[in-house]
Amino acid sequence: MQALILAGGLGTRLKTVVADKPKVLSPVAGKPFLYYIIEYLQKQGVTNYVFALGYLSEQVLDFLQQYYPSLSYQYSIEETPLGTGGGLKKAIQLATDENVLVVNADTFFDVDLNKMFSAHHKSNAQCTIALKLMKNFDRYGSVMINDNNKILSFKEKSFVKEGYINGGYLIINKNFYLSTTQNLPDIFSYEKDFLEKELTNMLVLGFISDGYFIDIGIPDDYDLAQKAFVNFDK
Repeated sequence: MQALILAGGLGTRLKTVVADKPKVLSPVAGKPFLYYIIEYLQKQGVTNYVFALGYLSEQVLDFLQQYYPSLSYQYSIEETPLGTGGGLKKAIQLATDENVLVVNADTFFDVDLNKMFSAHHKSNAQCTIALKLMKNFDRYGSVMINDNNKILSFKEKSFVKEGYINGGYLIINKNFYLSTTQNLPDIFSYEKDFLEKELTNMLVLGFISDGYFIDIGIPDDYDLAQKAFVNFDK
């Protein structure tokens, strides 16, 4: 199993609490947040990694050398920000698997990856997105699905009493993504320019998980993570 970790974000909303590090290395309970993601993925059977890097990339590479000197990985570096779509397109060309797990590195989501891959292959989906049921939220956009968990639409951020959100973990067919985005500019949005625009031309499956979810992208949730990961290694 191969994972592509999107680790090039600027972490603008965390500047007030973490000013000198890329967001993925924000210290959580004494360790860089990326540590918890890699540890979790390894336990689920991920053996090979591609890191999509950008802002302060040298710090991420130093972290990998220090914490995971024997890890099998490759990396791409965005010299200028390419957007979520452009950054993924640059990095996914290094992937060797046909279907690749893509992970937002500021998000931890407890998902059964073997079951997720099984659902992805069984449905012949071009993309499968891990979904989390949330209540009373306005920070995230919401995802509409049918009875077969096919994703029908993505809604903009607004207050939702109860609904599914994109949990930041997805499986994507490498060749389909590259061919579909080949005529897009270098800088583009994965969400807007690929997922939403191509939704009627491909099967995007929703995989629902009720596992623990946290996105450390804002200071309040970053503070929550400090307590949540205290006993991670115990």
